[in-house]
Formats: sequence, structure tokens, C-alpha cells
Amino acid sequence: MSQAGQTINDRILAAKHSLAGQGLAKAVCKATTEEIIGPKKKHLDYLLHCTNEPNVSIPTLANLLIERTLNPSWVVVYKGLITIHHLMCYGNERFTQYLASSNSNFQLSNFLDKTGVQGYDMSPFIRRYAKYLSEKSVSYRTVALDFCKVKRGKDGGTLRTMTGDKLLKTLPVLQAQIDGLLEFDCTSQDLNNGVINSSFMLLFRDLIRLFACYNDGVINLLEKYFDMGKKQARDALDLYKKFLIRMDRVAEFLKVAENVGIDKGDIPDLAKAPSSLLEALEGHLASLEGRKPGSGGTTPTQGGHRVNVAAAVNVLNTTSNAFGTAANGAAIDERTAQKLLEEEAAAMEKFRENAGTHNPFAVAPPAAAEETPNILDLFGVAAPAGPPAWEGSADHPAPAPVGSDKASDDLLQLAGNPFANMLNGFGSVQSSSPFVSDNSFSNVFGQPTSAVSTGSAALFGDIMQPSGGVGATNGSKDGGAKVLTGDLDSSLANLASNLSFGPSGNKSLIGGPARGPPMAKPAGFNPFPQQQQMAHPFM
Repeated sequence: MSQAGQTINDRILAAKHSLAGQGLAKAVCKATTEEIIGPKKKHLDYLLHCTNEPNVSIPTLANLLIERTLNPSWVVVYKGLITIHHLMCYGNERFTQYLASSNSNFQLSNFLDKTGVQGYDMSPFIRRYAKYLSEKSVSYRTVALDFCKVKRGKDGGTLRTMTGDKLLKTLPVLQAQIDGLLEFDCTSQDLNNGVINSSFMLLFRDLIRLFACYNDGVINLLEKYFDMGKKQARDALDLYKKFLIRMDRVAEFLKVAENVGIDKGDIPDLAKAPSSLLEALEGHLASLEGRKPGSGGTTPTQGGHRVNVAAAVNVLNTTSNAFGTAANGAAIDERTAQKLLEEEAAAMEKFRENAGTHNPFAVAPPAAAEETPNILDLFGVAAPAGPPAWEGSADHPAPAPVGSDKASDDLLQLAGNPFANMLNGFGSVQSSSPFVSDNSFSNVFGQPTSAVSTGSAALFGDIMQPSGGVGATNGSKDGGAKVLTGDLDSSLANLASNLSFGPSGNKSLIGGPARGPPMAKPAGFNPFPQQQQMAHPFM
């Protein structure tokens, strides 16, 4: 046992299950450690999720928890019972069905922890708690109903609409379960640690629901009492007397709950039926048996019976409503619910109105202009001032491309750059691109920047210039004209005319000096070496 955390045994056992790959066993071990606190919510939630999974074996889970109740430590046993109770209340019904069908009660009637004083004090409550859980399983096996989960209230409640014969068989089972719960019999001084407090809260939850069903059954029983036969009336009267006794014990349990700090709004009010109702029921049974009533005085008439029963039913209806409200949580009337819905609708409408001003993605885009949108100048070329070249007309001809001394600008602006006008609205575009520069062209083509003259845009350097002074021999008048212009077609036409593929050009090519180096004999090579050695003496 540990007040500050898990013990060494807990850690070793959890590590053992981890190494074995037993995740379910590890979760059960984590929920039932020797730490003197209630089972942690995260472990209980995991086990609840396991009860709803079809691939998890419910018998395996139940047997693992029952195995933990055989531990000698009172903390482990108590937390094992609390975990089982929690799964029966909030888990899948398959878990309760297995416990009911296994026909195995918790073997804790002789449990006693002798390791310490606290173990002695908690052992009686463990035995009573185990007995109640056994009664809960037996009642489910008997009537195939979980009284804590059935529908309650006068509008279609399970015990309100039950027939007389079935009601007389069901109420004793419900009474036995309530008796097992009330036998827990603790005081506010006994609730001094987190383990017993957790079990008390689960018992309080069950008692509210069980007594609400019990009250519904008694109301149904009273409404059918005067139409029953002698034997059924005798059984019904006995059930009503036991109901009055249990009502007093329930009031004592609720008083303990109030003393330990449970909110008074969660504790329902008990309203007892008038004592005259009991006298009326006994008088009716006596008349059925053909004897005088036990109490003195005149026998009440049949009409008086009905009046007493109606008054008692009204009182019990008040109790039923109170317990039903406590079992279902704080009830909200229709007017309050309608008001809350209207407030939520107004808040949502206000949110939708303000969403456009705060969300940049919700604002409608402004109307675009008719002109072509600008895009980013990927090549760093400045945008032309006028309209695009393709929009020229007779009245407004397209402007000629702007000449530039830079080879990079001429290369990238042969027919105008259609990507130059996209993002002018976002700011000025730099006139030079970091990716294309004159230095890079000089490095690639081996042409210095100063070699480019303003008279002729020698874009390709000497690569496409005619060799051998073709331009000079032609003697054309436009020798100083531009070879390349802004238009690609006209530039190619000028280059073709300057190449002069006619006969005059062929003369210069044929009659001119040799183009290549002179053919020389390779040094050291002689096809007739012996002739050189044996030369004629007269030569």
C-alpha cells in the first residue's frame, strides 16, 4: 500500500504485462494498484472502451478483474470491485450479462486484511460491497433487466406500465438489490480515504435510480390494488409495508451523502404517503378475507379507499419526479430550453456577420479591371509603358520595341515580353534580374560588353557574321544598317541577305586564299628511306 504513488509490485507487474504484450491485463493492473486512491479516470475510460470493442474478450476482462479481487491487499481488492461496478454502470451490457451468466459470486464473505489497522477497518465494507455487486448480478439474471438503466417516470416507465402479475414478481427482486445496497451502512466518519469514497459515490448513483424504479412500481401496485384478488392483495400489502421501511433507510443514506459534501441539489426529497393509506389497504384486504379490520372504528367505504389511494399516488408522484430529476441530472423546462436555443441562434448569426471582417479568406475579392492582369516579370525586364503589342490598331499603332545596349535585354525581348505586366500593382519591378546579367552573357559567349555597338545589335557576336570581309566586298549602301532588329523575322532576313549565297560570293570563297593551314609532311616520315641513304653520285 502506498499513499504517494505506485509500489514496486505495481510497477513490476505492469512491466511483466508489457513484456508479454498483454495490454488488457496491464490496464487492469493500472486501475487496481496499491495506491490508496480511487481508480484513475484514464484507466477506467480505457476499460469502458474495451467493453464496446467487438474484438475484446469480455470473459477475459471480467476474469482479470475477478482475479484482482483475490489479492490479499484490501486496496487492490476494493479497487477491483469499484472497477467492476463502474463497468456495470457505464460499460457495455455484455459485461453485466457475462457476470450474470457466469453464476459465480464474489468469494469475499470472509475477507479480512490483517496487515494494518486500516485493513481491519475497510474489510467489513469490502464484504458488504461485494455482496451488493452479487445481488446486482443476480437481479439481472432473474428479470433480465438492469434497474439502473430502465426507463423511469409516468410516461412509459418500465415499472409503471408493467402488469400486476409481473409486477408482483419483479418488486421482490428489486427490493433484494436495494437491501444489499443499504446494508453497506457507512457513516460520514468512515468515508476517510479515496477508495471508499469512490465506492460510496457509485452506490449513491445506484440508489437514486433504484429507488425511482421502486417508487414507480409501488405507484403501479397501488393503482391495481383494489382490482386484485385476495392472494395478490395480500402480497401487494406486504410489499407496500416493506416499501415504507426501506424509505426510512433510504432517508438515512441520503443524510450521510449530504454530510460528506454532496450537493443538496443532487439529493432528492422524500415525501411519505399518509398513514391513512395503510389503514385503507388493510381494511380492503380484511373485507376480501371476510373478517373485520384490525383497527377500531368504522370500516371505510369503497369510495374512501379510492380517495386515500389517489392522495397517496399524488404524494408518491412527487417523490418519483424528484428522484427522476436527480437520476437524469438537472432538468430544463421547455421555456428555458427555448430561450437557450434563441440565444444560441442569435450568437451564431452575429458570428456569421463578423466572420467576413476578421477572416481574410472570407472577404470577396475586388472587381478586376478590364485590362490584362500583370504577372511577375520573371526575367527582370521593365514593362513597356504603352498597351501590349497585340492590341495595336490603325489609330494607335503598337510602339516599336525599345532598343537596348545589353545583349540580355535583346535576347529576352525579341518580340516583347508578355509576362512583364503582371504584378506592377504589387510594387515596382527591378529592371535587372539577378539571374540574367551582362557578365553572365560575357562569360558564356566570350564577348565583352564594350564590343556591342549601338549601330548594330550584334547579338550573336561573330558566330553568324560572314567571314572574309563579305560586308565590305558587297559594298551595299546599308552597310551601317542594323543586322538585327526588334522583329525576329526581319532580323533573319537581314542576316540571310548579308551572307550572299550568289555567284559573286562563291568567287571570293573559291579564289581566295586557302582557308586551312598548309599541308606539310610529317616530320620524320620518309616513304623511301633507302633512296636517301644510297644517293646517286652524279646528283
